[in-house]
Amino acid sequence: MSKGRFIAVVGPSGVGKDSVMAGMAQVDPRIRLARRVITRPQAQGAEQYDGVTDAEFKAMEKAGAFALSWAAHGLQYGIPAEVDAILEGGRDVVANLSRGILGVAEERFSPFMVLSLSARQTVLQERLQARGREDADDIESRLRRASYRMPEGLTVVALDNSGALEDTVSRALNALYPISA
Repeated sequence: MSKGRFIAVVGPSGVGKDSVMAGMAQVDPRIRLARRVITRPQAQGAEQYDGVTDAEFKAMEKAGAFALSWAAHGLQYGIPAEVDAILEGGRDVVANLSRGILGVAEERFSPFMVLSLSARQTVLQERLQARGREDADDIESRLRRASYRMPEGLTVVALDNSGALEDTVSRALNALYPISA
């Protein structure tokens, strides 16, 4: 059995990373979602994650509970160490990563690839306003950070998620699992 791929999903706030990932996992049994640990209260956001305190996160990190951990936007994020067993078992693991940690993730996981999602600026703004987590200044700040240059040398599949979720999920799966002619 071959080893599974670690597939990092990245993109700006409001692009629909979690929705695309959930859609992919629902349609294709080869995909397993990594449930992140985040230093954010559990009640915030639609993402399925384990919310912990800063002290709990540090204790988990010290105990080796994470395959990968990083800080972004004033929070700590961790990918549970259990992903290693899933990858060794031949299944692909899909995880929402911060763009700044991609180089470290590529060194940590092999095979590794990136699914980079984008959307039109107006779509991002509408989605950020609809989720109600950020005020107008936060939304403006997130929109300014929406474009980001990828580190050199990564295997990247870029997809626009401005349209229907089902279309993006289908295009993502076709890119990840092309049918050989």
